[in-house]
Amino acid sequence: MADRRPEKSCEQACESLKQQDYEVAVKHCTEALLSLSQYPPAHLPEACQAEIDRIKIETLLYRIASFLQLKKYGQADEDCRHVLGEGLAKGDGSFRAVLCCMHLKGKLQIVSNVLSKSLMGESLNGMVTKDLTRLKTLLAETEVI
Repeated sequence: MADRRPEKSCEQACESLKQQDYEVAVKHCTEALLSLSQYPPAHLPEACQAEIDRIKIETLLYRIASFLQLKKYGQADEDCRHVLGEGLAKGDGSFRAVLCCMHLKGKLQIVSNVLSKSLMGESLNGMVTKDLTRLKTLLAETEVI
């Protein structure tokens, strides 16, 4: 039976992005997010919840990059709003910590490159552009730090 752990699906999504197999990356991301939704936040220790949040943010970032490559801008924007809304709403620095961790592991550059390419080369509507630009700014700030 296939390994259905969210962490494994997230890693497979990253590999699919590197191999430019965006449909497969979306599939792995969706599997990871479905698996993560089975963990009720109220019943988990704080350390476990932090790890689940990390995987969720990473997975959503990979899925955003994949959707952009597939020119599914509405879906990318929806995920972008989830990442920004949930990540920044906490205000505890955990979102930025996830981004820093991804940067140190060399995983943030993939997402950042796709965002840059989409913002420069595609004609996107105003809301999509606003959300993606905000996310790209956060990623660029993280890379500088």
